[in-house]
Amino acid sequence: MMLEHMKGAIFDLDGVIVDTAKYHYLAWRSLAGELGFPFTEQDNERLKGVSRMRSLDILLEIGGLEYSEAEKLAMAEKKNHLYVEYISGLDESELLPGVRAYLNALRARGVAIALGSASKNAEFILEKLNIAGLFDVVIDGNKVARAKPDPEVFQSACRELGLEPQDCVVFEDAEAGVAAGKAAGMQVVGIGKPEVLKAADLVISGLHEL
Repeated sequence: MMLEHMKGAIFDLDGVIVDTAKYHYLAWRSLAGELGFPFTEQDNERLKGVSRMRSLDILLEIGGLEYSEAEKLAMAEKKNHLYVEYISGLDESELLPGVRAYLNALRARGVAIALGSASKNAEFILEKLNIAGLFDVVIDGNKVARAKPDPEVFQSACRELGLEPQDCVVFEDAEAGVAAGKAAGMQVVGIGKPEVLKAADLVISGLHEL
């Protein structure tokens, strides 16, 4: 019902549009290796939907290490540099199933489309995937100060679209993102496992289902 009446659709990026999580993981693992400790895929689960600096804090916590703010900023920059190297090879083939078809269907219906992501590389990634033109608004980590579960990113997207929260539906794959969407007063479609995303209004395995 909510999908038939929405005027705006706000999408998270990682895990909803494209799976860049694996590249984040490789970049964090590389940094951890340089610092002298292992970083597993299980450890990486803790970084999902979390901002870059908070992710670094969790990584250092896992390694039992402490650094000054200046050193941490340099490390975060290094990790991002590695990540950008990995994703510079991205192309349309990495779009998750059903993404382009669903975005096109929404546009045909006149639904406004926004991206609401913590990623600071969101615009670059959308260009690489050749779907930048399908988004009316892009709100990313360069435009907001507070990370999910704070609703700022979705509130900003809604405002830029010129819509009310109750007219927007958020598409999210992380618990923090679902919480942010609900806190923004929007309905939320969770993409992933129902037992993890139980706060969402509807849970699906991917946009291909729609």
